Amino acid sequence: MSSGRSPRSAGNPPRSPRHDDVVTNLVVIFRTHSDIEASIVSGLLEANGVMSIVSSAVPHSVFPLTVDGLGEVRISVREDEAEEAVRIIESHRVGADQSSGKVVRIRDEFDALEQAIDYRFRDRGLLEHAMTHTSRANEDASGGVADNESLEFLGDAVLGFVVADTLFREFPHYNEGQKSKVKAALVSTTTLARQAERLAIGEHLLLGRGEEKTGGRRKQALLADGYEALIAAIYLDGGVEQVRAFILREFALLLDEVRRDGTAGHDHKSALQEHLQSHDRPLPEYRLTGTIGPDHHKVFQVEVSVAGEALAEATGKNKKEAEQEAARLALEKLRS
Repeated sequence: MSSGRSPRSAGNPPRSPRHDDVVTNLVVIFRTHSDIEASIVSGLLEANGVMSIVSSAVPHSVFPLTVDGLGEVRISVREDEAEEAVRIIESHRVGADQSSGKVVRIRDEFDALEQAIDYRFRDRGLLEHAMTHTSRANEDASGGVADNESLEFLGDAVLGFVVADTLFREFPHYNEGQKSKVKAALVSTTTLARQAERLAIGEHLLLGRGEEKTGGRRKQALLADGYEALIAAIYLDGGVEQVRAFILREFALLLDEVRRDGTAGHDHKSALQEHLQSHDRPLPEYRLTGTIGPDHHKVFQVEVSVAGEALAEATGKNKKEAEQEAARLALEKLRS
């Protein structure tokens, strides 16, 4: 079955289902006279893995509009997904006006994220764009959904600049090598993924159905990418000072750690080695098990083993990051 229009393509007419996707048992589970509201509800269902068809007898304008008095917009889903679709919609209602029979507005799905980051977007589309993974964009045949890879690229540069500027100003006694080491730790995939987990970014990622099924919301690489895309979105929406304030809030504790200990984060490889030695076990071995993605956006997979026993596998933007994360996961396993 084809999906309904995404929230970013409200003005386009719903595409017709492909011949091999046609499902005869469709149930109308939502009706409204608002073209915009229909787009929001359709996007909400799709974000939760329920594909829908949006239909209306009214021609759609290229501009968002309300068609009250002109016609009804209907959202249909497969009969076996109707109950789940209704549950999703009900859980996102702001309130109800049963006496008037009016359709109730669906709450903004990114409200919680905006509260967590302490920033309100003027252009909510930027935030949606930042949370849209390529798997979601690839599943949208309309071409109206853009993934967050370009924002991630920009966010990486903005984050690197702000962190480098902060280290230059606050740690003038550090030499170039020391500042580079601290910066690498602060902007590593592991660190960014943890920052993203603290903000619950995984709950807000817009993923394709395949990525959803394989646990994409918990994958470190996706969380780190989403975090960088979020930084770019704040920069584009609010400018340099707003994004600088956000990054300094986010990294305050880590910067305090640098002031106190001279470094950020922990050397998990050394910690794993010390743990093994204290238990009279052989040293760990790290093995590159594969790479994912194109050359300009490659993710490395590394496995750590001890005496031939695989303890953990992790990913990173380079082998060192992947090894550090694999060591951290191995330590958690050994200590549990």
